[in-house]
Amino acid sequence: MKKTIFEEMGGTYIRHGDYLIPCLILLEEEENKVIGVWGQRHERYLREYKRVAYTNLLTSGKLNSYLADINEQAEKMFFRLVEQMAEREGVTEQLKAENGLEWTGRMNNIRACAMELVNEETSIIKEL
Repeated sequence: MKKTIFEEMGGTYIRHGDYLIPCLILLEEEENKVIGVWGQRHERYLREYKRVAYTNLLTSGKLNSYLADINEQAEKMFFRLVEQMAEREGVTEQLKAENGLEWTGRMNNIRACAMELVNEETSIIKEL
């Protein structure tokens, strides 16, 4: 009987009744890292617009660590941007003590701008 491509590549089969079932083993289990909001957004971007890259990461067992890395980078970028923008806009702890409502409004605006910038960047980060 001629060997199948699967057998030529080193695969084997187990007989179950009249059927030959391929013996498949899972790759080493990927370390389960927590994926935050930025990683989840990037995963959605990959699924919708970069399907081949998403499938390659998923089947190679590297998707979770990749997304955790993206999440970590995005969080650092977000906090750095918020800090820099607040400093540039003069939003300080003194303003918070004097006029908490104004401080809250300005900080919300800064966070929204920073979030928009990070969302834009996470779709570009580590293009495969």
